[in-house]
Amino acid sequence: MTTPRDVLTPDSFALVQAVVAEGSFAGAARALGLVPSAVTYRIRQLEDALDVLLFDRSSRQARLTPAGNELLCAGQQLLQDIDAMAHRVKRVATGWEAEFTVAVDTALSPSTVMELAEAFYALQPTTRLRLRDESLAGTLEALTTGRADLALGVVVEPGTTAGVQSHDLGDLHFVYAVAPHHPLAGAAQPVPDEVLMKHRAVAVSDSTQQRGTALTMGLLPGQDVLTVSSMRAKLDAQLRGLGGGFLPQPLARPYLESGRLVERAIQRHPRRVLRLSYAWRTAGNLGAGRALQWWLEQLDSATTRTALLERHRLA
Repeated sequence: MTTPRDVLTPDSFALVQAVVAEGSFAGAARALGLVPSAVTYRIRQLEDALDVLLFDRSSRQARLTPAGNELLCAGQQLLQDIDAMAHRVKRVATGWEAEFTVAVDTALSPSTVMELAEAFYALQPTTRLRLRDESLAGTLEALTTGRADLALGVVVEPGTTAGVQSHDLGDLHFVYAVAPHHPLAGAAQPVPDEVLMKHRAVAVSDSTQQRGTALTMGLLPGQDVLTVSSMRAKLDAQLRGLGGGFLPQPLARPYLESGRLVERAIQRHPRRVLRLSYAWRTAGNLGAGRALQWWLEQLDSATTRTALLERHRLA
């Protein structure tokens, strides 16, 4: 007698997914290179072993029953668990994580991050590296939600978040800057709020995916705002005179020196300095993998931390 363990295989889940995606047994057969009778037989085997109907056959389109939908959802989770198990086994055998994701705040030096990636690949690791651009609260959130293993440029204090450790990256100084043809370039200093309110601000959007947790910095209530996705885009917008705003001083420095940007003193923020950190997820019983160990060793160097904060190349 066929049992659920006999039929609940990755191939069976893929078959159910194909029927749902194609809308019919015949469509699934074409997509999988099978004859329709083979698809019908394998679905019937599943149904007989589980003693349920997986598809409503009352219409021309194959629709999942509630039981079929539950099987599909559980199957997707099972496939993820199988992949995770394979990754853990490989991790134990080699010491390298199967995949390692670094969330990087866009205020940091992208060229330094790429140089670190280049040095990492020189080790010829078996780890697949993934870099994510994040901003503000979204940088830490990527870590705490499991979308990243390491977060660089965290602006909010990780606190006592379970399974997360952190270390200071350093202080990042910001300057308020506008293009030389922007009206604020000739405004009397320090510029008061009532004058700033008359001009558009350029802001980087918080990449957090949780409502109510996004951060906003340096914006006045009711002020017109151009929102962009990264600090580099913010710089570009301000070079074009589309608005004003705070930029990391190391990023703005060459443009201030060349005259393409003009620094303005702002009454409400005489000096703006953000203390940034980097944070990582602890690896549980397996301990830190070789990829995490390597990145943390690099970040232990004051030279590397300074480069991440300050070494922005002229675009």
